[in-house]
Amino acid sequence: MVKQKIKKLLIGTNNKGKLREIRDLLPKHIKTFSTLDFKLKSPKENGKSFEQNSLIKSKYFSNKSGLICIADDSGLEIDILKKRPGIFSARWGGKHGDFKKAIKKVYKELKKKKVNWEKDKIRARFVCALSLSDLNKKIACVVGKVEGIISREPKGINGFGYDPIFIPLKNSKTFAEMKPSKKYKLDHRYKAFKKIRKFL
Repeated sequence: MVKQKIKKLLIGTNNKGKLREIRDLLPKHIKTFSTLDFKLKSPKENGKSFEQNSLIKSKYFSNKSGLICIADDSGLEIDILKKRPGIFSARWGGKHGDFKKAIKKVYKELKKKKVNWEKDKIRARFVCALSLSDLNKKIACVVGKVEGIISREPKGINGFGYDPIFIPLKNSKTFAEMKPSKKYKLDHRYKAFKKIRKFL
């Protein structure tokens, strides 16, 4: 039996940056919808891992819209901060998801750990869990990661979230300094996407 290709897909996020990036990665034959099209608010993310939170979102949005849904849960893990902010990455930006505020909190926490942290290479990674759900049924859930270090100061105006302070390994620029086309080929979402593509 030939597997039916997905023709319509809801991108389960209210984050405009994620919506744009996921839409750019999806095959062109798929007609995409956003949560705005259905006026859907995000569910409470009370999972204990990126995978659990991703599935909470894809199942919730799929049930609400009746469409197969792809959803992402991603964040920044900083080794010296015991992998925080991790699944709380967006929440570090407060109620309105202000990432300038979140970035200031990262620097504040690093300073608490080590006064001259800027002299070290602070290891970090971006993690992305990407899931596909059809109503309450999980089709797939995969994880992509990209290793890097924390920049001494925010740099660049592209990207979103923590992109201005993350320098991927073997690079000298932050994600926010890179052209989107270059960033897409390196980042955690792209790595997760390569794994989930076969289910589309």
